[in-house]
Amino acid sequence: MERADVIILGGGLVGLTLAIALDRHGLSSIVVDPQDPEATLSAVYDGRATAVSSSSYRMLEAIGVADRLEGAGCPIESIRVSDGLEPGGLVFDAPPGDDPLGIMFENRLIRRALRDCAVAADGISLVMPAHPAEVVRDASGVRVATEDSRLLSAPLLIGAEGRNSPTRDLARIPLARWSYDHVALIVTVNHARAHENVAYEIFYPEGPFAILPMLPGDRSAIVWSVRAEDAPALIDLPGRALTHELEKKIGGFLGPLEIAGPRSSYRLGFHHAVQITAERLALVGDAAHGIHPIAGQGLNLGFRDVAALTQVLVEGARLGLDLGDAQLLDRYRRWRSLDTFAVAAATDALTRVYGVPGRLASQVRRFGMSAIHRLGPVKDRLMAEARGESGDLPLLLRGLTV
Repeated sequence: MERADVIILGGGLVGLTLAIALDRHGLSSIVVDPQDPEATLSAVYDGRATAVSSSSYRMLEAIGVADRLEGAGCPIESIRVSDGLEPGGLVFDAPPGDDPLGIMFENRLIRRALRDCAVAADGISLVMPAHPAEVVRDASGVRVATEDSRLLSAPLLIGAEGRNSPTRDLARIPLARWSYDHVALIVTVNHARAHENVAYEIFYPEGPFAILPMLPGDRSAIVWSVRAEDAPALIDLPGRALTHELEKKIGGFLGPLEIAGPRSSYRLGFHHAVQITAERLALVGDAAHGIHPIAGQGLNLGFRDVAALTQVLVEGARLGLDLGDAQLLDRYRRWRSLDTFAVAAATDALTRVYGVPGRLASQVRRFGMSAIHRLGPVKDRLMAEARGESGDLPLLLRGLTV
């Protein structure tokens, strides 16, 4: 039987980051994932890009992942928020000489960096592709039998399989869940004018439209939230017709567009686990919470889970505690529950408020944004939230090891 300090079910971005963070602090892990790791590194598997917040990037620096991402990401120096293409809105600028508001990376590049780090780590055993056939959690520990007859054992199980986590379902953890009846259409475009490291969030009644700067300076990722009933027709549009629709949404300020990568889409929804721990079990990332991409916080919430859980487990190990101890898991639960609920509620509220049609509603929203723009403390708080620097930050998010 193969033993480790933790077993992580799910080897995606959050699961591998957790394994690496634990390894950097002397804790071993076994990562089980059904996907072929080589297949997950292709652009076809996941053509998305992610804005990694400044605090999340400090954690990647602290655990040795950022070195493998050097020069691969586009810093976000400014974020501009508007109600449609109407004048007036919010502008968030990174202070001169300070960290950027975030860094845009292609998901496949993050996945490659994490994979390389995990392969090189002595304390990480990668069991993939593999399917868990049986999982037992009881007072004596955790035991996992895979379909290819491998037997794994640890004091603690981590569920990191994403939105449809079978580990969460088997633990009978209830979910608050609903669909937005929208689909996110994702495509990378080249444009005639430089983006100057500016990200845009344009709110339309039918859904938000985000423009996220990529390297080089004439390339951006588009995340367009469209009604589910309209999505199939838009996804199947010929290239020139799609660029015409995108140019109308952008208002032409980036000049003519050209499709620069494969299109992808996914259904938008909300879910929040009623609890993120159970007997010898902790949930991280989308297994615990899934939110609208309106503020680009989905992966960063998962990274915050990683930082908090790593600190709890490392400090517990130093005290000689069983890593599946209920008191340790309760500390993780209390640390993360309020933050994840607050971010989830805020993104859901934004989605609904900006989805109200009509000129009067637009005028009210623009008035509110203008007021926030003039109120320094409120604006600073919102910028701190975007950078992942609010609340009780775990040490890794401050760039420190535990």
